[in-house]
Amino acid sequence: MNKTARARAGIAMAGTALLVGGLTACGGDKAAAGSGAADGGKSAQAKAQTPVDAVKASYVKTAAARYAKAEISTVGKDGTTSGQSGTKAWYPSGHDLSLKDEKHPGARSVMIGDTVYTKMDKPIDGKSWMRLELSKDGKPGVRLNEDPAEYLAMLLGQEKLTLVGAEQTDGVDAQHYKGSFTNADLLKADESTKVMEEKNRQYLHESVKHLTAFEVDLWIGKDGYPVRVDSVSTDGDGTSRTTAKFSDYGAAAPVAAPPADQVISFDDVLKGSGS
Repeated sequence: MNKTARARAGIAMAGTALLVGGLTACGGDKAAAGSGAADGGKSAQAKAQTPVDAVKASYVKTAAARYAKAEISTVGKDGTTSGQSGTKAWYPSGHDLSLKDEKHPGARSVMIGDTVYTKMDKPIDGKSWMRLELSKDGKPGVRLNEDPAEYLAMLLGQEKLTLVGAEQTDGVDAQHYKGSFTNADLLKADESTKVMEEKNRQYLHESVKHLTAFEVDLWIGKDGYPVRVDSVSTDGDGTSRTTAKFSDYGAAAPVAAPPADQVISFDDVLKGSGS
């Protein structure tokens, strides 16, 4: 492979790394949330939700939506800032995002399950997209995906989550929740609510094994969907901070792969051949 092709592949890989090196998609299932019984009487009101109940109800509703618009900004462990904007998908995990990276502005990434397509700055052999498979030896690639269902899944059953109160965020009325968790806390997520399928719970546990600490501020709107998630994630390599804003649940267009005739595989790029 000549130097030009190698450089283009490097840019494409940098865009891919920006996405898959950060926070996983955990799988989920549509489960019905239990409803609390209202007290009798003319002025009966539903009992106030605990944070655990609020997250569970929001998770169930969010899981069913499958798509949302996202604006995500991250300050990495090295202090550099990167961003993503576009569509996030879950069950299966996916995205169609424009990347805002200091080194590679204007990059674009599409992910469907374990397949990532990265838009290259210049075509290789007439093809504009590079395909990379995250699965290996028949096993799925384990990673965090920074989608709203995933953030909620990490908080399922977390008794340490507390209600801060009613607030507005970006002009949206919401309830603000806050919590700080250890690795042990993260590994027992959903154990008390049992909303997720077992295989998806185990996937989540694999994805958070590297985290030693996780702090979160979560805002859930009146419609039951997460509006914003601010998180601080720490592992053996350092700490990163992410602000994620979500909207248009269920209204965002499904993620679609690029045209097949515009795609070259990562392996073919390394071989210097598009055939």
